[in-house]
Amino acid sequence: MSRIGKRPINIPSGVQLTMAEGVITAKGPKGELCVQIPEPITCNYQNNVLEFQRPNDEKKVRALHGLARALTANAVQGVTNGFQRNLIIEGVGYRAELRGQKLALMLGFSHQVLLIPPQGVEFAVPVPTQIHVKGIDKKIVGEIAAKIRSLRPPEPYKGKGVRYEGEQIRRKAGKSAGK
Repeated sequence: MSRIGKRPINIPSGVQLTMAEGVITAKGPKGELCVQIPEPITCNYQNNVLEFQRPNDEKKVRALHGLARALTANAVQGVTNGFQRNLIIEGVGYRAELRGQKLALMLGFSHQVLLIPPQGVEFAVPVPTQIHVKGIDKKIVGEIAAKIRSLRPPEPYKGKGVRYEGEQIRRKAGKSAGK
């Protein structure tokens, strides 16, 4: 069996699950998320525990088993606690600031980069060199964080740019003096 797919999901007390025709809807204190369950996978919800079963051991069905469980667990965690990705900006003159809901980034271009968050995502800038991307959908939070990082990825010589918190940047030596 799939190691991920066979693990049950414990549903917290503040979350309501609704299942209808291959769609699981999770409602919680932070919002509501829907998860599409692939065709051969079935689920069983009893006593605040959700379990997934699969009909056979084909490779594709095993993969879908773990996928269905992981997506549902992410939805349950998102509506209870939410998700957050932290970004760090390094470089002289590189900074971020909030303008209402919009994020203004100064990353060494001739212009500022202005990002408008999609619905369900919010930005926080506790210090001008840190950005927190928060939301209930793990996929959207990760995509927005990756989009911000892609504007100025960290370069290997001085490490200037936008990186994830905890990300290790492989540093290179600069040019060495000739003999």
